[in-house]
Amino acid sequence: MNPEIIQKLIEQDMPSASVAVSGGEGKYVAEVTSEAFEGLILIKRHKLVYACVNAEITSGELHALTIIAKTPAELANA
Repeated sequence: MNPEIIQKLIEQDMPSASVAVSGGEGKYVAEVTSEAFEGLILIKRHKLVYACVNAEITSGELHALTIIAKTPAELANA
């Protein structure tokens, strides 16, 4: 498992999202920006992203994923 694979998995299920993944050795950080997060609380945003990599988490290939989930407006105001 590497950051590029995780990024592609998220982009595949969230095609309109901007995704950047970093890390290694089973521990990664995914920064995801998407309009799909608009109006959602943080836990629901995280569930959307986790759903993209659920098989890898279940299999143990992906041990830990920290998610930073923002809307484009939130990113612009940061």
